[in-house]
Order: sequence, then structure tokens, then C-alpha cells
Amino acid sequence: MTAPWHVSDTLAHRYAAGAAPETDAWSLEKHVESCGSCATRVSAAVRAGTAGPALAAVRADLLASLGHVPAGADADAPATRGRGHEPVAHPPHIAASTTHPPAGTPAPDRPELGATAAAAHAAPAGTAATRGRGKPAAHPAPASVAASPARPGPARAGLAAGPGRIAVAHPLGRWARIWWAAGPALRGSWIVAVALVLGGAFALAHAAGFRGARSWLLAVSPLLPLAGVAVSYGRHADPLYEITAATPSGGLRLLLTRTAAVLGVCVPLLTAGGALLPPVAGTPGAAAWLLPGLALTLATLALGSFVGCRAAAATLGGGWLLAVTGPLLGPQGQGAAGVARYLAGPAVQGAWAAAALACAALLALRRRSFDHLETR
Repeated sequence: MTAPWHVSDTLAHRYAAGAAPETDAWSLEKHVESCGSCATRVSAAVRAGTAGPALAAVRADLLASLGHVPAGADADAPATRGRGHEPVAHPPHIAASTTHPPAGTPAPDRPELGATAAAAHAAPAGTAATRGRGKPAAHPAPASVAASPARPGPARAGLAAGPGRIAVAHPLGRWARIWWAAGPALRGSWIVAVALVLGGAFALAHAAGFRGARSWLLAVSPLLPLAGVAVSYGRHADPLYEITAATPSGGLRLLLTRTAAVLGVCVPLLTAGGALLPPVAGTPGAAAWLLPGLALTLATLALGSFVGCRAAAATLGGGWLLAVTGPLLGPQGQGAAGVARYLAGPAVQGAWAAAALACAALLALRRRSFDHLETR
């Protein structure tokens, strides 16, 4: 059985100095969400680094603004705020809570406060709540809280009481949440555009008797992944772009995940739709667009590292349209031959495969550019 992984002191100090590799930093940030000891180790390393004084000053200012009196400070002296030592004017409710009552003052006639204080004094040292998520605090609940009756009202479905927290069931199912997290493309107009393209191709072939429907579908199919990428990532497409880009899973990792979701939808649908359309002599097979579509998608991601995904998709998509529009609008029967020039044949498919590998290599070299926010 493999021993659980934990953050070493060396990795913690490299992370605090900003010298940890990107993958190690992602692993560390994800691990400390559920490991209290490693979070303490990393926090100590950060406080001991160059950012320590700034973090200490921010913490002192925050605590002073909340009326916190440091341990050992004179109760009659005004609280100070960080480095400037300006006196803080506490609001009445904070001032009342931080002022010690004079000796001989009888205890307030509130049994719940007495029970709370007794529980606090009875708790042994070191029983503070741990930092890990899902771990309940070690202090017992006050008697008044434990014995308080439930609030009147109708029961709320989806709420389950747990130790120290309330678990709220998500209104969507697990697969619906995965579908929602796959990106804006799968829950927006792009998926509707894919359905309209397929429906239009079948209507032209079976209702209007148009024999070139498969050629048109093969010509349009490589454009649909580009449109899906354009509406899946970037400040123009994702309202939570600034937040997701700052997370450990943001950047190229999130963009590739959403691109895979786009390809996972359009590849089987468009390929199956092309296979069901009436074949015409000289028309490439239903899967002939896959390598060109993959190469154009990778080219969009690589070019997007320079100019943004939306501009890259528009540029490459416009170039592809200019290349295939002429043959498609030619005389009847020449459209299939014109499209086959870009899709069919071992030499053509080999060239698209080489282009896809080159774009993938460029994307790997430019992967860190997605760690920065788009400026266009």
C-alpha cells in the first residue's frame, strides 16, 4: 500500500520563494486543502519568507479593524492598528464585548452564556478546530444550542445535518454538473449550431434531394470545433474567466479540458451524420474531416496563445472558408472533387497529421502564456 504523499520542507520553502515547478505548485495547493499539517508547514514557510512582513501587517490591520486585543496587552489601553499605532474607535457592541467587567459584578442572567463559558473553560488545551475540511471542531456545542428545538416550518428537501455542518444537495445531478462545468460551449448557442448544421444537411439531402449535402457537411465540420473553442475560454466568453484563470486548474489545463469536451460532442455527431448522408462519387469518407479538424483546432490553441482564442478561431476559420467556398459554389458535381482536394488522399491526410503535431509542439512551448490574463 502506497504511503500518503505530504509536502516536504524543501518543497514548502521553494513554493514560498516562487521557485516551485508549476505541476508541484498545483499539487501542493490542492493537497493543503485537506491536510492541516501540510497547510501549517506551508504557512510557516511563507511567513518566514520575503512576504512574511507584508502578510503580518495585513493580518494585524485586519484584526485591529475587528477590535481584536492581542494577548498580554493592557485591557485599558486602546487597540493599535498595525505599524502606525493609530487608536481604533470601536463600535459600541465591539467595545462592550472586549471590555472586562469590574470585579464583583454578578454573572448575567443568561444560562446559555454560562454554559458556553463553562464548556470553553472545560476544554483541554490543543482542542482547537483543525484546518482540514470536513473535520468538526473539538469544542462541544453549548447546551442552549444543543437543546434548542428545530425551527418551525416545512422541512426542506435536500438538507442533511452532518457533524458540524449542513450538507446541501445540489439541485442538479452529478452528470448534469459535469456537463455544466465542461464549459460555456456545451450549454450555449454552440451546441444549437451543431444541431442546426446536422439538421440542415439532412434536410438538403432527404427533403430537397441535394446530392452535395455530404460535401457541404465535410467542408463545414472542421469549423465547428473552432467555434466551440472560441466560446469556451477567454474574457469575452467566460464570465468567470478571471476567477478560473487564477485557480491551480486554470490556464491551458482548463482550456484543454473544455476543448476535449467540444471534440467529444461534435466528432461523433458530425461523423455519424456524414455517414448517414447519401454518398456521391468522388466524395471523401465521413471521417475524412477528422485530421483537418484536429489540426485546425490545435492551430487555434497555438495561435490563441499569441492573440487570444477568439481572434485565432476567426482567423483560421475565415481562411478555411475562403479555401473551400470556391469549389463548393462551382458547377454541380465539382464540389465533391474540390473538397476532396483538401481532405482525401494519403498525402493530404499525412500533411494534416504533420501540421497537427507541429501545432501541438508549439502549444506545449507556449503553455505558460495561458497563465496570464488576456489583454485583448
